[in-house]
Amino acid sequence: MDDTQIKSMLHQVVSSVVTQKYIYGAVFYVSSDDNSIDAISAAGDIQEDSRYFIASINKLFVSSIILRLVTRSKLSLHDKISKHLPDEIIQRLHIHKGKDYSYDLSIIHLMSQTSGLPCYLLDRQANGKKAMTELEAGFDQPWPIDKVIQEIKRMKTHFPPGEKGKAKYIDTNHQILGLIVEAVTGDPVNIVLNRLFQELRLTQTYVYENGKTEKFVPIRHRSTTMHIPNFLNSTQNDIISTAKDQMTFLKAFFSGYFFQKERLNELEKWNNIFSPFQYGIGIQKFSLSRLLSPFHPVPYMVGHCGSTGSVAFYVPDKKLYITGTINQQAKPNVAFQTMIKIIQALR
Repeated sequence: MDDTQIKSMLHQVVSSVVTQKYIYGAVFYVSSDDNSIDAISAAGDIQEDSRYFIASINKLFVSSIILRLVTRSKLSLHDKISKHLPDEIIQRLHIHKGKDYSYDLSIIHLMSQTSGLPCYLLDRQANGKKAMTELEAGFDQPWPIDKVIQEIKRMKTHFPPGEKGKAKYIDTNHQILGLIVEAVTGDPVNIVLNRLFQELRLTQTYVYENGKTEKFVPIRHRSTTMHIPNFLNSTQNDIISTAKDQMTFLKAFFSGYFFQKERLNELEKWNNIFSPFQYGIGIQKFSLSRLLSPFHPVPYMVGHCGSTGSVAFYVPDKKLYITGTINQQAKPNVAFQTMIKIIQALR
């Protein structure tokens, strides 16, 4: 396919996405290692340069900072987190079936989703409520890290840290990693992130701050616009960005900018989290069984996604990168269906 055909194909695919129920806008950017393929298309209430909430892709950014600190010998993935964090945080952080594993927790447990800690957002709190359910219902409340630590100490853990064959995707892990970034660098994680954006010239990317004047596409949950400034402002690591800036970051990550390219395969120690996803060390893998797509096999992808249908993935077999969003919390699967259509059209 030539450039015109690629752009036409992408436009058709992205335009069809916004005909689906609850999908009000979409943007997708596809590019190859050598830039021989490089096209972006948007539809609905999202433009090619629109800023949007990247949701859990922020974990890939936090992971990149940790990996850079490893490269610079500022820390080791196998460091116990108690080496970097004070006792008041560590004490009683991980009690499982009456046994205290708090001082066994290491950075790699957090990076690989094998800590077994409770998820402050998705798991049931001591009061029986779930923070994500409340947020989706419009109850906007702050969740600063001290509140996260306080709450998870009252919640039920999932398994001992590093237990063989066990992994659980939880937001708590990368919140604590943010504390480690601050402990090692001397700066809060939001400052370190914003400095990284400047370094990579991600001019349309920033950590969310209350009162920031730059507009971004409203977060959607079905037909409802989610207005959660108190929550986004409190985490210190929730990021607003564009598909183009995400592409710059994604290419930097997989070209070895943060962690040597020849060592990136060390991150591919996969554990099942929920089908069709696995988690490595700081990165996520999406792979469909051949049984689900026998006639047109879907190559695996590595990177990260977000709950709002945001994606940032590298497709090694095709040497392709894809970033973008469908900006719909209720139907994030549509983003993967779209990526698959794009990849298969380019085969």
